[in-house]
Amino acid sequence: MRPTLLLLALLTSLATAQEKPAPPDKKPDGQEEKKDKDKGKDDKSTEPVTTEGSVKIGGQDIKYTVTTAKLTLKKDDGSPRASVFHVSYLKKDAGDLSKRPVLFAFNGGPGSSAVWLHLGTLGPKRVVLPGDGTTAPVPPARLANNEFSILDVADLVFVDPVTTGYSRVEKDGKPEEFHGVEGDVESMSDFIRRWVTENKRWGSPKFLLGESYGGIRVAGLAENLQSRFGMSLNGVVFLSSVVDFRTLSPSQGNDLAYQVYLPNYTAIAHFHGKLKGDRDALVKESREFAWGEYGVALDAGSKLDPAKKQALADKLSALTSLPAQLFMESNLRVDPSRFRGELLHKEGKVLGRFDARVAWTSSDLSMPVPDYDPSFSLALGAYSTSMLSYLNELGWKEDSPYEILTGKVQPWNMGGRGNGYTNMADRIASALRDNPHLKVLVMGGHADLATPPDGIAYTFSHIFDLPESTRKNIHFTDYEAGHMFYLNPPDLAKGRKDLVEFLTAPSEG
Repeated sequence: MRPTLLLLALLTSLATAQEKPAPPDKKPDGQEEKKDKDKGKDDKSTEPVTTEGSVKIGGQDIKYTVTTAKLTLKKDDGSPRASVFHVSYLKKDAGDLSKRPVLFAFNGGPGSSAVWLHLGTLGPKRVVLPGDGTTAPVPPARLANNEFSILDVADLVFVDPVTTGYSRVEKDGKPEEFHGVEGDVESMSDFIRRWVTENKRWGSPKFLLGESYGGIRVAGLAENLQSRFGMSLNGVVFLSSVVDFRTLSPSQGNDLAYQVYLPNYTAIAHFHGKLKGDRDALVKESREFAWGEYGVALDAGSKLDPAKKQALADKLSALTSLPAQLFMESNLRVDPSRFRGELLHKEGKVLGRFDARVAWTSSDLSMPVPDYDPSFSLALGAYSTSMLSYLNELGWKEDSPYEILTGKVQPWNMGGRGNGYTNMADRIASALRDNPHLKVLVMGGHADLATPPDGIAYTFSHIFDLPESTRKNIHFTDYEAGHMFYLNPPDLAKGRKDLVEFLTAPSEG
């Protein structure tokens, strides 16, 4: 597996609980089992559960209904392929639904449920973390009303792709039909079509939001929904996302990622006090160097003049605080794992991959790269506990484990052949070409060492066949923290402001 499979790439090594079958219902002696025309109706966990709630957003009480449910994807002959678990929030007394947006939210992995977006930033409840989001809460973690939810301006549907959360392959389906780039896009497109139809929302503005690998997913969905079902979207949000894996895959023969990561190295070094001066000016200098002189030197490969190499190593040291000798020994190429282990090595600490603001004690200082991610450790338990507690509160009962994060989706079919990289740039380009009113918002964090924002910026800057009027629909915004920048309270507030403006602004197409 490539090291850049994002939010859940680390998870193939995690032990996950095995799904245990629900016990058969007991029947009185002599009574035959009653058959239901709709297969699965006998399982109470498949019945939707709807409750009501309210949350204060911007000083207003927003009343809503929340539904936990499973939607069964079917083959052409009606046999069940998979059941997709989802949680939807609909504002009460919303008025004219043709003017009320609905947003479908996906996390990434592949192998992640939608818990992070659900309880981190978008939904009416959020996990409470202390301080700036770099410290783990005392267990058990707690939920609070989320005054930064966007439920006041859009209805929300949090979707767990097949095999994550409570979503499962049914007996007439096969895991490989869903565990891959194309199968995932196809199945999630079918889910959205069905949900929109069953909830009578074809006339509503429709948005997608994908975090991490969710960027691959929503890029594919934007094109597939339109070409397959004629569903034109109003907007797509890429939150700490990737569209082209080349941008995140440093390796021999692919130097692009070293350029992508450099500005974040600079921002992170500044955060930890290793660089002094104006952060934004330093990042600007680092970015200009990365896409200028540094890129030329990387292209030169082994032909680079030794004196020039030393001068560039000195410059890289000045932009990262890492020793120039390290850059000389690594041929000017320090990957993000090495950076995480080196920046605070003298202090005996390693940085987080998802949020490099998090710095915890190293478990083995002899290792050149960290053997764990403290920012992942910080969030996993808090979100797992909170989600399971919340589902109980909502009244959803199920015997099988809720797969917050799972390696059961592996091996994931990334598409392509041989050493090819998954790249969905052509899909989002097609969606923008065929729908000139489609808006795009790209959100990224300065401390993200999983999907640094320069990667997706590179992708969009290299989509050449868009008219300038359509390119104006693509907007970028950045944040102080990392992959889940919304764990940082100021970024959470800014994220809401940016999303509300995006969801309510008229198209520029």
